[in-house]
Amino acid sequence: MFFKKSRYEVAGFSLFFLYLFVNLQQNCKDKMEKRLPHPLIATIPLVVLIGLLAVVIALFGSDSLSGGSQVSLLIGSAVCVFISMVFYREPWKAFEQQIEKTVGGVAVTILILLAVGMLAGSWMVSGVVPTLIYYGVQLLSPQFFLVCACVICALVSLLSGSSWTTIATIGVALLGISHALDINEAMAAGAIISGAYFGDKMSPLSDTTILASSSTGVDIFTHIRYMMYTTMPAFLLTLVIFAEIGFGKGGDDVVHVGQYTEGLGSTFNISLWTLLVPVLTGVLIAKRMSSVIVLFLSALMAGITAIILQPHILMEIAGDASLSTVAALTKGLVMTYYGPTAVETGSAEINELVSTGGMTGMLNTIWLVVCAMCFGAVMVASGMIESITRVVIRWVKSRVGLVASTASTGLFLNVATGDQFISIVLTANMFKNVYEKQGYEPRLLSRTAEDSATVTSVLVPWNTCGMTQSTVLGVATIAYLPYCFFNILSPLMTILVAALGWKIRRVKG
Repeated sequence: MFFKKSRYEVAGFSLFFLYLFVNLQQNCKDKMEKRLPHPLIATIPLVVLIGLLAVVIALFGSDSLSGGSQVSLLIGSAVCVFISMVFYREPWKAFEQQIEKTVGGVAVTILILLAVGMLAGSWMVSGVVPTLIYYGVQLLSPQFFLVCACVICALVSLLSGSSWTTIATIGVALLGISHALDINEAMAAGAIISGAYFGDKMSPLSDTTILASSSTGVDIFTHIRYMMYTTMPAFLLTLVIFAEIGFGKGGDDVVHVGQYTEGLGSTFNISLWTLLVPVLTGVLIAKRMSSVIVLFLSALMAGITAIILQPHILMEIAGDASLSTVAALTKGLVMTYYGPTAVETGSAEINELVSTGGMTGMLNTIWLVVCAMCFGAVMVASGMIESITRVVIRWVKSRVGLVASTASTGLFLNVATGDQFISIVLTANMFKNVYEKQGYEPRLLSRTAEDSATVTSVLVPWNTCGMTQSTVLGVATIAYLPYCFFNILSPLMTILVAALGWKIRRVKG
């Protein structure tokens, strides 16, 4: 009896200790899985990246996106991997899997960027953008120059998807007109930049808009529609302010406008028929078709329009007199889709305006996106992003706090990294899990990231955007900053809308 009792007790104790051993082992495993680098350690790759970017920007200036920034991102990624593998025993396989997942997730984005290159080239060569500019510049009025400049730049940037191109072309022309009208050049620069960045934000052709939506997993048109609730009030308020302070004193702007319209009119077949392309594109967008399909069909329609209305432009681009008409038109159109194009208008400013890069012009952006995604992937796999985010989350107690923290991070990264693309990607990566855990829609994150990271980049003197626009316009960043009302109001508006809770919903389930 004693033997049996002892045997049962031994078996019971054995099972008990086995249970304790298994649970202890599991707890140790859980602790190892949850072990994160200290926040100070987690900032090391960021500090290295910031330092390298500062050097690159100092050496290359606005050309830093042509390779220097990409190298900096890869070195920052290497530092992150080194620290994690050596000091935290993180296996390389974990980084490899996260990179495959993250970079693979932007495959559609890369396809969209290539389609955007096709669209940008075809819209310009077909006469769509030149026609709108032709009629747009004639809206100028000395009394409402600042409002008109803001609206024109918004329209051009919306159609081209590029604030940089808009500012460097029509923006420079408008600044020249402001001198003739005796309008403060800093005010004029502020109006030009405000309009250009509004159009850049709201354009499906914009690389920053595509990047902000794709980094958070939001459809680009959903992202644009949701930005309307913060962007339109900020833009309308900007126009009101410019209407109050920007009355021109008069001047002879007819010569400037005449040179522009004459140059476009003598080169392109200016016709309202070209506007069928953006109208039909709007119809496709309204039907909520896939972004890639919309962009491709729009580029195809613009190509057909170019063959019908601008055959001389296509033949000029082809540059081969030995070809038949059909062959020359085909070659010119294909070149418009994939490569840089240059059209001689008789004016250097207009030549710059109507030149495009096609798909080739998007390669630096694609390269940057891939490198930025690699950096974000290794920061996520190492747990460094989560470590930094946890520090930030401690201060987030409400919806307003979350949005305000996101907007502040976008601004901080613009100051710290000197590049809006990197700021968008890092902001999205840092807060993606936070928004998901708190049950907020990802479109709230995509909107907040763009309301801050995209528009504030041009306000930072050492940011690539700030340096470029200051150089192009010949106006110091600090001088035009107070008049970039849209860029200043956008992050404030996104916080205000969050405080009101307007159109902000939690994800069910």
